[in-house]
Amino acid sequence: MDALKNIILTKIEELLTISSPKGRFETINNRKWYGLSFCQEGQITYLYNGKEFVSDKNHAIFLPKGKSYSLRGDKKGTFPVINFSAENFPCDEFMLIPISDTDVFLHDFEQMKALSLFDRNRAKVISLFYEIIHRLTLQQGASLGIIDLILNYIEKNYGDIFLSNLSLAEKFGISEVYLRKLFSKNLGITPKQYILDTRITRAKQLLSEGALKISDVAEECGFSNQYHFCRIFKEKTGVTPTDYGKENRIYKI
Repeated sequence: MDALKNIILTKIEELLTISSPKGRFETINNRKWYGLSFCQEGQITYLYNGKEFVSDKNHAIFLPKGKSYSLRGDKKGTFPVINFSAENFPCDEFMLIPISDTDVFLHDFEQMKALSLFDRNRAKVISLFYEIIHRLTLQQGASLGIIDLILNYIEKNYGDIFLSNLSLAEKFGISEVYLRKLFSKNLGITPKQYILDTRITRAKQLLSEGALKISDVAEECGFSNQYHFCRIFKEKTGVTPTDYGKENRIYKI
């Protein structure tokens, strides 16, 4: 991520471990510093500009300086936070980064916290911060390929009627919010729309071949029943599955 590659740390302001109860609701006005938060356990949702950003064990989250926002405690938990000042860091919104091993970052945080008790360790604390940033940059780079993995999975499993945002998020260890963000950024549509488009494309192929009944096409393409399939198909194509099959029949010699 470009925003992380050029960051210049000027000062570690605070190293805190926040205990957040379930049901907590709080409003933060004009945040004083940038923040980097990890989740040891639990879940917090940040609400900013009509968007939700979920902090959990699968994500590190950068908190923007100078912004006002709300947060709610979805699950009781513990959240280590590094508050810092920096230059050349264009973080004007919450920034979520998927992470595969939270424990590594928690270990670095605890080291920073212990070392920060003595001024003579300032250089080592700064060094550990940059190690964390470097590791997050690598994690972000690895996550860039996750959209291809998700698309391949959808293409192989579009016939599963239980395929959904939730099942995809759980399969790939990410939040539903981040899943939607991936699709919006890379494809300009929602995961739900992509799944539906994939099903309709496959249905067109099967209808053109004419080997299956309408009910079988619906089942093959992951629709819960024939009625639902016919309604969605006409909405998407302007014609019924029966008419589409007649007009686009592929005759094989």
